[in-house]
Amino acid sequence: MSEVKQQIAEPKIYAAIAGVIADCGAVGKDKVNKQQGFKYRSVDDVFNALHPALAKNKVVIVPNVVERKCEEVGKTKTGATILKVVCKVKYDIYAEDGSHISSIIYGEGMDMGDKATNKAMAIAYKYLCFQIFCIPTEEMSDPDAESLETELKAEKKEELKVQQVRSAQKAPAPQTQPAKEENAPDDATITPVMLSTIKNEQARTGVSDEQILKMRDVKAKKIEDMTVLEFKKVMNKFQKTPDLKREEKENE
Repeated sequence: MSEVKQQIAEPKIYAAIAGVIADCGAVGKDKVNKQQGFKYRSVDDVFNALHPALAKNKVVIVPNVVERKCEEVGKTKTGATILKVVCKVKYDIYAEDGSHISSIIYGEGMDMGDKATNKAMAIAYKYLCFQIFCIPTEEMSDPDAESLETELKAEKKEELKVQQVRSAQKAPAPQTQPAKEENAPDDATITPVMLSTIKNEQARTGVSDEQILKMRDVKAKKIEDMTVLEFKKVMNKFQKTPDLKREEKENE
């Protein structure tokens, strides 16, 4: 008699969940986010995969929002308010004999209208089903396969790169004409200091000797044979020539 009572009192919920797991197929990433371009699994995909299995095994899922938090996180370009809602949802999963198990899941959603709560609940339900019923998701990412530290380092590296480009853009133009050479006669040959200045500007801009010597105002056959007047005109050109490295960074 005691064995009969024990068999009757045995809850069916665990066998029912196992039945749902056995009958439910994989849920693939078939939807595409239009704004950001990534693929995802919609709540409808989960419903469609689970519905036949839940019905067959006579399993019912009852949600109960235990806690809801709402905050304004920003505005759109048109001025609409963006709301972020976090819901703490308790799900009771029942079998036909009334036996059940409970699970608490957090869901988060954002929306410009009144759908943030709906989104939060939908997310909570979707991941409850993934975890309770062990739904195969084909390529669902494993947290161990991701390195937050590495991603943060990459973000900092990129941020530093942007700061360097901005600093270079704001940096004053180099003094290409040494003050102590300004009083040299225009027809005199350039000094070693002037020649060094030209070489530095060539390194900065990537301009070759050939390009300098082909300038309309330059008659010299060699850079070192240029006159002071030619040097001044070349320097004026260099002051208007962008930095080669800066252009490379902006084009990356």
